[in-house]
Amino acid sequence: MERIRAVLIDIDGVLTVSWKALPGTVAAMERLRAVGLRLALVTNNTSRTRAAIATRLAGLGFPVGAEDILTAPAATAAYLREHCPGARCLLLNSGDVRDDLPGVILVDEGDADVVVLGGAGPEFGYEALNHVFRQLQRGARLVSMHRNLYWRTEGGLDLDTGAFLEGLEKASRTEAEVTGKPAPAFFASALAHLGADASEALMVGDDIESDVLAAQRFGVAGVLVRTGKYLPETHRAASGTPDHVLDSFAELPALLASSSGSGSGPGSSPGI
Repeated sequence: MERIRAVLIDIDGVLTVSWKALPGTVAAMERLRAVGLRLALVTNNTSRTRAAIATRLAGLGFPVGAEDILTAPAATAAYLREHCPGARCLLLNSGDVRDDLPGVILVDEGDADVVVLGGAGPEFGYEALNHVFRQLQRGARLVSMHRNLYWRTEGGLDLDTGAFLEGLEKASRTEAEVTGKPAPAFFASALAHLGADASEALMVGDDIESDVLAAQRFGVAGVLVRTGKYLPETHRAASGTPDHVLDSFAELPALLASSSGSGSGPGSSPGI
């Protein structure tokens, strides 16, 4: 492994589940901070703004601020401003992330130029999905913040946007433009934010395809954790092999220390 200077970290299922810190994750992040690693929390979470996520995580003890967090809604806003300037956008999302969509024209009624799908929830009922379908039939573009099939809550796995997105794509004969993970542009944005090259970065996630293998295809080392949405059968059926597999994020400092060859503990070297 190259010398690691930057770490990209998923939130849901890696650091927290249902906004409760997983064992050892706060201490692990503190150790990464202590050795000077550059950290970015990269999430497909679409229910909260960057500021709200930072406040919630800081309240759990994580040493993070809003500037450390990159979200799918923020990436979507940048994408829409560049590729669909002035477009009327119909947003279907569970949660209010409008503060992370500056410069995007959101409409609740009438025809839309672009349909934007965020995270799934109670809002994804038949009437709403059928309205989206009709907009797509009349030629609206389809942009999705991610295509995750499910995510982990304290009650178990819950369906996410991908489960609905595939049906909409097939029914409307439209292919979605995905802006969050696993889109290469999302990883490029995160690395640019940290001022790091792909070869000196590492991605930690619980989604083997969207987090880990997508990062590896971009040249970033991938670490899969067996928490959150991790399932052995999904791991076995994956399209590739993670660079590393850990039981939890709490083990990451030890992995980095052992890879550095220092042999003197996780806090002994800022890179690998």
